[in-house]
Amino acid sequence: MFYERYPELDRLLLSYPGAERDFQPVWGWDRYLVAGKMYAGLLFIAKHSDPRYKGHMFLSLKADPAEAEFYRTQYPNDVLPGYYSDKRTWISIRMDGTLPENELAYLCRRSYDLVTAKLPKAKRPK
Repeated sequence: MFYERYPELDRLLLSYPGAERDFQPVWGWDRYLVAGKMYAGLLFIAKHSDPRYKGHMFLSLKADPAEAEFYRTQYPNDVLPGYYSDKRTWISIRMDGTLPENELAYLCRRSYDLVTAKLPKAKRPK
């Protein structure tokens, strides 16, 4: 379980109303969910043709397309198009990169908010 390496991040991601963590064995991801929908995934990428991905731990988050593009431009080696997901609306953040902690915390909350906004009102956490 990768979340054990990042206890503060794990606490942050589980602090949101209705948040849960599970492990997706097929993907090898620790997933963070709200009402059954993933808003974050922690994974290690062992093999990849792009050296920016290969051999690094990543946090994948849902993102607004314009914000995703902004962060990918500002941190081109650390904020990458979402691994194994929609490259427009997901980003993968290198955990050993240079993205400041306050920006990471903002993007985590933003991901949660984007996912909960799409939930039916009856399933949205209070």
